[in-house]
Amino acid sequence: MSRPNKRMRFWFDTEFIDNKHTIELISIGMVSENGRTYYGVSNECDLTKADSWVQQHVLTHLPDKSSWKSRAQIREDITLFIGNNSPEFWVYNGAYDWVVFCQLFGHIRDLPKGYPWYSNDLKQLWYVLGRPQLPEQKTDAHHALHDAEWNKSAWNYLMMLWEQRYGELPF
Repeated sequence: MSRPNKRMRFWFDTEFIDNKHTIELISIGMVSENGRTYYGVSNECDLTKADSWVQQHVLTHLPDKSSWKSRAQIREDITLFIGNNSPEFWVYNGAYDWVVFCQLFGHIRDLPKGYPWYSNDLKQLWYVLGRPQLPEQKTDAHHALHDAEWNKSAWNYLMMLWEQRYGELPF
């Protein structure tokens, strides 16, 4: 597989509270192309603002509060996790995920050098490929790390379909 841009791929997912005015990070999960994983839960998120859906589907998957971290620590962890790589980010239906990710660094213009100002969206790729049935998620949905792992699995499947239909990958 040709890699013209030589960026390291990272799949990620976030869980967040959306109060119609802002979005607030609850947790983030990331998987690197070489299989490493990162999971962070914010201790700065006001969980009392979570609506009933988030309470039922997201908060039930969070680990013990003793492992939660500040947003600054999560940002530092992610910077170390990505390292000196020029990352290529992939999300699924991830407009809000991308905003929450960028907010960890301040503004989009504050992203570390070498980070793109966009993420690639698996949902768009899925649509272009004719909306095929995606692999079943065998772990908890709405757990950021499990969802990031599923994103990588879905990406692998969609890339296989792309190669079968169109040949060499453009990315």
